[in-house]
Amino acid sequence: MGPDIVVLASVGNDLVVLGAAFLVCAVLARGGRRVGLPTIPLFMAAGIALGPNTPGPVLFEHPDELALLAALGLVFLLFTLGLEFSVDDLTSGGSRLLATAGAYLGLNVGAGLALGFALGWGTPEAFVIAGATGISSSAIVTKVLVELGRLGNRETRLILGIIVIEDLFLALYLAALAPVLGKADGLGDAVLLFGRSLAFLVALGAIAQWGGPVVEKLIRSRDDELLTISFFGFAVLVAGVAEVLGVSDAIGAFMAGLILASTAVARRVERLAIPMRDAFAAVFFFAFGLEIRPADLVDLAGPVAAAVAVTLVVAVLAGIVAARLNHLDRLAATNVTTTVMARGEFALILVSLAVAADLDERLVPFVGGYVLVLAVLSPLLAAQSEQLSRLIPRRLVPGPSDLDGGPEQMATNGSDGAATSLGASEEVG
Repeated sequence: MGPDIVVLASVGNDLVVLGAAFLVCAVLARGGRRVGLPTIPLFMAAGIALGPNTPGPVLFEHPDELALLAALGLVFLLFTLGLEFSVDDLTSGGSRLLATAGAYLGLNVGAGLALGFALGWGTPEAFVIAGATGISSSAIVTKVLVELGRLGNRETRLILGIIVIEDLFLALYLAALAPVLGKADGLGDAVLLFGRSLAFLVALGAIAQWGGPVVEKLIRSRDDELLTISFFGFAVLVAGVAEVLGVSDAIGAFMAGLILASTAVARRVERLAIPMRDAFAAVFFFAFGLEIRPADLVDLAGPVAAAVAVTLVVAVLAGIVAARLNHLDRLAATNVTTTVMARGEFALILVSLAVAADLDERLVPFVGGYVLVLAVLSPLLAAQSEQLSRLIPRRLVPGPSDLDGGPEQMATNGSDGAATSLGASEEVG
């Protein structure tokens, strides 16, 4: 067999297993939809079941084979989300948004740091645990908002503001940890890394505010094919540059969508991007599941359970604080709590850096188990937020509606045309 035939056979095998992965995800998700389950944990379950860490058939021996496709899933989840908003939407909260995000980060990172020291694995490990337990998953938060049709809710802009500020905080946090994780030689390098990241984000924000017409000229086309190629390249390029400069590719993709949101082609781009988002997002969560080692959860079940319990308690407190600061009702407070509690890709990034720095090997199964539990729990709880909101005492979150159908509640439950368009590709029932 010649080398060309071998290459073709390898490509054929890759296509077979990738196609099988898509079909398994679709079958599981269709079955889950019939009983009211969100797709995120089902896509992850498919990855766990067909990955190298569980008995039975293995589609992908090496999960990193899907790294690029999974990255595109994260990029298009955040890119389509950015298309729905503007810079003014995200900054309209002003000092109140900063106070809310600051309280959220302070509570979650502080509780994570205390937990890290309580586990006694070491000071560098404690700071890794603090970051892993304190930063939400942009991908899961976005998918939950889209899947539950909540993009038009009043509290959604607050949720997006929190995750954007979290991403900015993550850049600072990674820069601060750079000497510990071997990514910088000292404080000077760490400050330089953060300054470079911040400058890039400020530049993107300026382009989003004033440079939309220029970008529109770059990508605009009457032909859908050429428009698709143009915005695809733009989104991936911005996300890639962000990743290279130390900002997450997720926030880069979100900013790329934000830049196009003010252009005349925004709605066409959104319509063309939704199928990409849905397909690549399935790969992202499937690949996420491939990395999980269920057997490792047994040895660290206690620490994982403690971390999940701490996160749940702190998430409720943070949701109540957010509601009081922003005059939201109990249902909105519960939506914030259950949506933003998801942990995912950023926790895994931190733990991968910890492994490269030869920190405690228990971090890998601990963070993996913690992320798995919350990645499953958050969408399930978010889908039941109306029932859960009744558990919050009225005296803690006073509101005019309190689930009695008042105008504020209608605004919280309702969704605008943008949410409808984004949810159009989701199968219902």
